[in-house]
Amino acid sequence: MGILTLEKKALFSFLFLSGLALLAILFPIISSSDPNYFDPNLIGEPKSPSFAHLFGTDDLGRDILIRCIYGSRISLMVGFISVGISITIGTLVGVVSGYAGGVADEIIMRIVDMFMAIPTLFLILTIQVMMEPSITNVMVVIGLTSWMGVSRLVRAEVLSVKNRLFITAAKARGISLGPLLFKHILPHCLNPVIVAAMLGMGSAILVESVLSFLGLGVQPPHASWGNMLENSLSFLRQAPWMALIPGVLITLTVLALNFLGDGIRTYFDPRSKTSARH
Repeated sequence: MGILTLEKKALFSFLFLSGLALLAILFPIISSSDPNYFDPNLIGEPKSPSFAHLFGTDDLGRDILIRCIYGSRISLMVGFISVGISITIGTLVGVVSGYAGGVADEIIMRIVDMFMAIPTLFLILTIQVMMEPSITNVMVVIGLTSWMGVSRLVRAEVLSVKNRLFITAAKARGISLGPLLFKHILPHCLNPVIVAAMLGMGSAILVESVLSFLGLGVQPPHASWGNMLENSLSFLRQAPWMALIPGVLITLTVLALNFLGDGIRTYFDPRSKTSARH
């Protein structure tokens, strides 16, 4: 029963994320709505949800639904690109460290431990304060500060794979180091990497939201779930929907990514399937 529940969560999460991604991609194509357009007649006080504005409007008369859709583009883009950077770096470091072994492995892992000892969020905040806040900087900084866990996962998988018979046979056939690492060893290490990517996307979206909330991420007037939350602080009592809607979207998106990652991990891990049945 447990595995069915997890499968359903993963399925609903996949459908939710797919729908969100399609909406984020297609909406600007099929609609000419401007997230920064404001109705002069609505400026001053946020307007509650209505048929004309399903999620209401903010204090500048901008449609919250449209801004949430454009904010989803930012969040998903940050998740994909920053995780792509961290997965690439972490995979390369993990493969090299695990296959090299010995002193080289020890040195690389101690460097990884040193980076992991640094509080990531404070490091990101420091870098963002020193640089000009922009979405590009957010993606690069998150990617460059979140690869360490991936490297350890990949290293552990490489250590368990590199001495198997099919790798020994590949070496005996004279296969060079590059193809050996990336065609024979790396494909057997991808399952934990995929799970780490799902969880990493959720973390990246949260970090981007925090940075934008603090004014160090996506800059106004561009829409981001984080800066929409920041803009809602002055209207929490008279217009709670301004904070509730982007907050719920952040929560649902991160939960969906976590459930999907758990579902993928359980699908590829026979031990998880067995324990779930019992």
